[in-house]
Amino acid sequence: MPSTSTPQVHEAIASKGSALRVVTYAGAIIAFLIGSGFATGQEILQYFTSYGYAGVFGTGALVLLLMSYVAVEFFVVGQAKKFEKPSKIFHYYCGKYLGTFFDYFSILFVFLSFTVMVAGAGAVFEEHYGLSNYVGGVGLAIVVGLSVWFGLKNLVDVIGKIGPLIVVVAVGLGLLGILRNPSGIAEGQALLPTLELTQASTNWFMSGLSYVGFCMLWLAAFLTALGKSARNRKEAVAGALSGATVFSLACVIVGLGLLANITRVGGTEIPMLVLATDISPILAAGISVMILAGIYTTAVPLLWTVSSRFYADKTPGFKYLTVILAIAGTIIGLMLPFSQMVNLVYVINGYVGILLLVLMLAKTVLRLVRRQPV
Repeated sequence: MPSTSTPQVHEAIASKGSALRVVTYAGAIIAFLIGSGFATGQEILQYFTSYGYAGVFGTGALVLLLMSYVAVEFFVVGQAKKFEKPSKIFHYYCGKYLGTFFDYFSILFVFLSFTVMVAGAGAVFEEHYGLSNYVGGVGLAIVVGLSVWFGLKNLVDVIGKIGPLIVVVAVGLGLLGILRNPSGIAEGQALLPTLELTQASTNWFMSGLSYVGFCMLWLAAFLTALGKSARNRKEAVAGALSGATVFSLACVIVGLGLLANITRVGGTEIPMLVLATDISPILAAGISVMILAGIYTTAVPLLWTVSSRFYADKTPGFKYLTVILAIAGTIIGLMLPFSQMVNLVYVINGYVGILLLVLMLAKTVLRLVRRQPV
């Protein structure tokens, strides 16, 4: 994935102490997963909160278990195999033909995820600032396109700092949402059947599988490349577990905060900004900037990944393709409301990701039964 494909990143990580490398790995995982969906709360609303207690705790536990497994597997295999191309991870788990399918499908999904980032930025400008969603969507595409055009420098360090900060703020908002209305959790649970909320699936279990599925398609090549820079398996496992655990717990806390205020946030495009506005308009203004920063830190590597799949970084072909993709992503991203984009892109791709999860589990089980090394 984007941030680990440059020599500068490998050198930056290699120069740090073991503990700091683990923190950097965990921070990069968290930040990569914090895009427009999580940062705005829309993703958590659809995948967790909309199912009530079962969604928040059941989906949360399932995501913690499976995300930890997935992150450790990608990291460890990347550290052991050191693939020349991170996308070879798909061939490792799925074989030649299915591996090729997932390789190209993941690129399509990464591009579609970029369109969701565009939609998210547009929704922030429209719902919070009262401006046209075109201002936010086009503005994000321009800034991201320029960032990719001029090359990525020290991206892991940047997103490794911004990502955890956004998690802290999101968790803080979730906790405040609970503390300000503790009885709202039970009330929200009782009200859910009467509300028409958009859900990721027909039940919380499939929602959890779908959530892990689409996250896997994001993380596969990214963690494989990041694991390649790990000095040993212990670092790789520690970084993977830390990132997956913190992210999963953050989902649960934010999910409870939204449930406690479900009558306020249900049906909104940016639930987290609604929580922030209820506390303080000034706080909401700061949170809106942070959400946009989270969207940016995810959108840049997403766009970079697609362009770099076809052309070497910083070549003319790479730059021209980046411009074309940024324009196409903007057009697609602004076609539907943000909540619909999240539901359409993430859910459909999540189900494809479930197949990858099944193949990974089969490979892992066979490896353990035969006592084969990675």
